[in-house]
Amino acid sequence: MSRQTDTHLARALATPELTELIERFDARDWEALIGQARTSDLLGQLAERLRDAGRLESTPSQVRFHLDAALRIAALHRDSLLQELAVIGDALQSLDQPVLLLKGAAYAVAGLRAGRSRLFNDIDLMVAKEVIDRAEGALFRSGWRPTHLNSYDQRYYREWMHELPPIEHMTRGTVIDLHHTIVPPTSGHIPDAAQLIADARPVVVPHCPDVFRVLSPVDMVMHSACHLFFGELQKGLRDLYDLHCLLVEFSPEAGFWAALLPRARAQQLEYPVLLALRFAQRIFGTDIPDAVATECRRRLAARPAGALTDHLIDASMYPLHPSSDSPWRRARRQILYARSHWLRMPLHLLIPHLAYKAFIHDDGKAA
Repeated sequence: MSRQTDTHLARALATPELTELIERFDARDWEALIGQARTSDLLGQLAERLRDAGRLESTPSQVRFHLDAALRIAALHRDSLLQELAVIGDALQSLDQPVLLLKGAAYAVAGLRAGRSRLFNDIDLMVAKEVIDRAEGALFRSGWRPTHLNSYDQRYYREWMHELPPIEHMTRGTVIDLHHTIVPPTSGHIPDAAQLIADARPVVVPHCPDVFRVLSPVDMVMHSACHLFFGELQKGLRDLYDLHCLLVEFSPEAGFWAALLPRARAQQLEYPVLLALRFAQRIFGTDIPDAVATECRRRLAARPAGALTDHLIDASMYPLHPSSDSPWRRARRQILYARSHWLRMPLHLLIPHLAYKAFIHDDGKAA
């Protein structure tokens, strides 16, 4: 096989003929694959793919050790998530308002493929803006405390962002990001958060029934696309794999494809969804209806600097591992970092903000 190893992980996750692919692997290929998966937070998902293909037990013993460990760690993460959600649900039940789970927690609790064997660094919640102060107070009373204490960071989050400053439990260390919408208002994109909440679907979490909801399938894809393509793309491949899994799982649902682009357009979030469809199809071969793919290509071709954006984003779809990294890809990621701030904040806010972060900032975290 080719000695090029920089696409091993994407190929392993996307290739239906996984058995044929890995039968040609040697030690160097396995080393690259495990390293890429670990740095991308996709080692558990890779182990799942191998297990589903009936190849986990036949992997080399040194490889099997890492894959088994990844599955055990992911199981512990899931157990911990459910325990925390029980406590959070108890704290927020008195709101008598919908509490949405977002991103990884939503995927896991809803039983979606994107949530399988996943690691959780924090728990993302969303409530209506008019009750967010009550929700924050309820979580404070249950032991969560702010992690950003200086006045600048408090203002940054509370005035400009789509979420409050992260809060961390003072004994268990669990971090919660509490949202009131899905993109920063300073980005110029103003989705109808009330509509997103109204269309959310109930989900069952053990020990706290009737508390949590998750976004509808179309809105879940839209939010996942925003999270990836309005962000810094630090975990680009993992987040794109989430999108691939969501699109594959929701594709059979009646009306999903017909509703996706019109919903994104109505919510002022068409651009990240178009990028999501393009890159999911390019990297993972996601099956997208011809009419939707044609519309996607047409709309992206009409955007200025579309080819340049594609070239930059492509760099974020390679794992941060020596087998798949290069100085040129790192340089493009730095440009993407600047782009993410440009997309989220206008210049009159962005320039002072970056200057503050570069020269003054003290993270102000509680001891």
